[in-house]
Amino acid sequence: MPDGGPAELVLRSTRVITPAGTRAASVAVGAGRITAVLPHDAGVPPGARLEDFGDDVLLPGLVDTHVHVNEPGRTEWEGFRTATRAAAAGGVTTLVDMPLNSLPPTTTVAHLRAKQDAARAGAHVDVGFWGGAVPGNVEDLGPLHDAGVLGFKAFLSPSGVDEFPELDQEQLARALARTAEFGGLLAVHAEDPHHLAEVPPGSGRKYAGFLASRPREAENAAVANLLAQAARLDARVHVLHLSSGGALPLVAAARREGVRVTAETCPHYLTLTAEEVPDGATEFKCCPPIREAANRDLLWQALADGTIDCVVTDHSPSAADLKTGDFATAWGGISGLQLGLPAVWTEARGRGHTLEDVVRWMSARTARLAGLDDRKGAIEAGRDADFAVLAPDETFTVDPAALQHRNPITAYAGRTLYGVVRSTWLRGERVLSGGGFAKPRGRLLSRRP
Repeated sequence: MPDGGPAELVLRSTRVITPAGTRAASVAVGAGRITAVLPHDAGVPPGARLEDFGDDVLLPGLVDTHVHVNEPGRTEWEGFRTATRAAAAGGVTTLVDMPLNSLPPTTTVAHLRAKQDAARAGAHVDVGFWGGAVPGNVEDLGPLHDAGVLGFKAFLSPSGVDEFPELDQEQLARALARTAEFGGLLAVHAEDPHHLAEVPPGSGRKYAGFLASRPREAENAAVANLLAQAARLDARVHVLHLSSGGALPLVAAARREGVRVTAETCPHYLTLTAEEVPDGATEFKCCPPIREAANRDLLWQALADGTIDCVVTDHSPSAADLKTGDFATAWGGISGLQLGLPAVWTEARGRGHTLEDVVRWMSARTARLAGLDDRKGAIEAGRDADFAVLAPDETFTVDPAALQHRNPITAYAGRTLYGVVRSTWLRGERVLSGGGFAKPRGRLLSRRP
């Protein structure tokens, strides 16, 4: 076999999504890695097993760089075993865990080790980790970087949990200066607290009141301040879960001026709209909020022109009792890890985009963002043999009871979506097939020196 030794497994499809495009191919796998991408009719080497998927699409496993697993400490909200089952069921083979909502938060090396210990035994997919940048832990950022975190997360407005406070502008500058020293990435929840304080708090069961309490001006101002700081300090920054179309020209202009900025958005901002959120439907609450249909169109245009780099789920579940009540008191987070791929594909296909586009947004670019693109995010020789097999033209109706994450609450309930994940493969081993799971075999990922 070319480029990598003997094959133990050959995966074949008439539609394989590779960096060079979609083509009929046979993908040879040995020792957990892709050894070659061959013509569709290539012979199967002696001793190798053939898996022929017919016309189902073979695509690289998705890399979701924005997932709140919450273990240890709030495992009743979500845990590694349940979150990674949901990931596998959705074609995600790598996730990167956010540093907050667990107890302790991932703000020191000791806390990172506690998180890794919690994840080690029960992960069905590979797991990497973000570190946290909070007031008073600038001296911990370098050690966390050396310990292997893939980047750092910070808030500019209250996070919703007391143990992960937000940074003011001076603290943000110190964190950016420190991460710039060692070439790290700071990913930022960008909502300006002063703008949020100037509007009435969202209360009651009306979504319109909640939406008004998180105005796009708060997001736009925070993004502008972040970009100015990044330009001044030559720091690398990433705008998390961008929801405001008004911030897009700021990102595009900064990039043209040489600011090292990337940006993400989420399936719920691309597929749901404020106009359709029913009164009292707190499963739709997230921060920043789901905005109007016209704003959604701007996000899609930004994906098409490259202003937004990638799409991630921001899977942020909670215990069921925290998601009840009115929009002021309910936990703000969308549970979408299992449904991100079909949700985005359903909307994308209706707008003339291809599965190649979706793979670029949800696998190739997220792998690059996390520094994992030497091993994840593409079907090509040398990468990990991580795959999802998708029936893109089949539909299903979302049943919360069929979801794998711990608390079966979802804003997508009852929606009919395109894209059925037939099976998911991690380093050449099937981890999901027909709704059944193999034993956990996910690995913990660290930044490579």
